[in-house]
Amino acid sequence: MKVTALFRLLALGAAGLLAGCHQAAEEGGCRPDPAAEAPPLPVHLEHLERPFFQLKSPADGLQFMQAHPVFARYYLQAGQAPSPAALASSLAQLATNPDLQKLGQQTATAFADSAALGRDLGAMLGRVKYYFPDFRAPRVAATYVSGLLGKDIFVNDSLLVISLDWFAGPKASYRPDLPQYMLRRYRPANVLPTLAVAISSKYDRHQLTSTSMLDQMVDQGKRLYFAGQVLPCTPDSVLLGYTSKELQGLRFNEAKVWGHFLEHNLLYSTTPFEIQKYVGERPNVPEIDRTAPGRVGQWVGLQIVRKYMAEHSAVTLAQLMAETNAQRILNESHYRPKKQ
Repeated sequence: MKVTALFRLLALGAAGLLAGCHQAAEEGGCRPDPAAEAPPLPVHLEHLERPFFQLKSPADGLQFMQAHPVFARYYLQAGQAPSPAALASSLAQLATNPDLQKLGQQTATAFADSAALGRDLGAMLGRVKYYFPDFRAPRVAATYVSGLLGKDIFVNDSLLVISLDWFAGPKASYRPDLPQYMLRRYRPANVLPTLAVAISSKYDRHQLTSTSMLDQMVDQGKRLYFAGQVLPCTPDSVLLGYTSKELQGLRFNEAKVWGHFLEHNLLYSTTPFEIQKYVGERPNVPEIDRTAPGRVGQWVGLQIVRKYMAEHSAVTLAQLMAETNAQRILNESHYRPKKQ
């Protein structure tokens, strides 16, 4: 039976066939959490949008930059500005812009419980430290409203910045200039999953010569698995930016989706255009079915990684992230989804 036909059987009973620990979070529960007792990391989350919107002049902008030098250096990239005075003037112009002030107010409404964001961030970072004892939280953690000009998430060893206006959601008057299927990943619930995937890059090891479809699928699967472990109660729909219907369709048709990769000899393709069609951003993947969501290769990679970890209970998250051989992960996962 073709994948197309199976996708259209979804409404007849896919929901009743959902099973497995990794689906618990989608149905209101949580995944198994080895780090449940990990203490949260103490995080002082500075809300820099508040002093930012108090700026009235270039002199105020200079004082703001001087008061927050790490933020100015890394996030504002002060060193690349024509001069500190020019950057300070730009900041003052932005801060006094009525449209940006309106967006700032809408963002504050979307994130009314700022204390909860700080607590959840501390809990997530505590789990990261549980799995990676050498982890040190950036010494400066901040929220900001960039006017959608700066990065949505910035993180390095010194600085963590969450640009909240990116995640203000559909009620905001201005939203990122992205298609709707990508905008689903820019809501308040997506802040920490986006950050978790960004942090995963610090530990995700892969060979520079690993350029096949399988390499990319497993690499993305590792990063999504990391995010799911440090955010055990975050649903798959939020981790992946899919609708519940899209996820149900994928789960119901998992064997046929996997069969498509095998039947068309896609796993070892190194053609960037071919890899982009299945792993990169797209509204859907009509090569499989018009209802198959974009980035389906990432979802399959996550299923491979989950199966690998289920088969190797002694493997730690750190060991998984350090594994560079995607073929080994596939082989030892014994990933062979069954037809529904």
